[in-house]
Amino acid sequence: MIKEPLTLYKLIVLYMLDRVNFPLTKAQVMDFILDKEYTTFITLQQAISDLIDVDMIRAKSLRNRTHLEITDEGRATLEYFGNRIGQSIRDDIDKYFKENKFELKNELSVVSTYYKSTSGEYDVNMIIKEKNVTLLNLTMSVPTEDMAVSMCDKWENINQEVYGLLVEKLF
Repeated sequence: MIKEPLTLYKLIVLYMLDRVNFPLTKAQVMDFILDKEYTTFITLQQAISDLIDVDMIRAKSLRNRTHLEITDEGRATLEYFGNRIGQSIRDDIDKYFKENKFELKNELSVVSTYYKSTSGEYDVNMIIKEKNVTLLNLTMSVPTEDMAVSMCDKWENINQEVYGLLVEKLF
């Protein structure tokens, strides 16, 4: 087993990010690890920050979420040291992804963001992706930030309905 626990938590994060072909949110990674009580919030936060600092994972903020991806250097490190993760932990992670992969991926395949445009209004960008293919990329302009926030929130719940309607009407 690994002498320094922080190293184990870093390897667990790398292993999780390597097991999927899409980014995970920081919250998704933390929820799993904290739910299993592998470590504490503060220690896990430190492990993730360290991995970002040494470019083993990449973090990208979209709206109120931080998306994490493993880098080539992270993969190489995991390949070399991954055997130091106990089999029971690897089994827990693999089982978690097997049971939750669709929900985890669906959570990331629908994205909405907004920004203040040069005209002073707010542009709301709503996206649906499948794998790395953008199925829909819709931008609408609204007069207030409250409306932009509301649209982003609603997009998460009605995106499939909107996409289906567009497909029906346009094809």
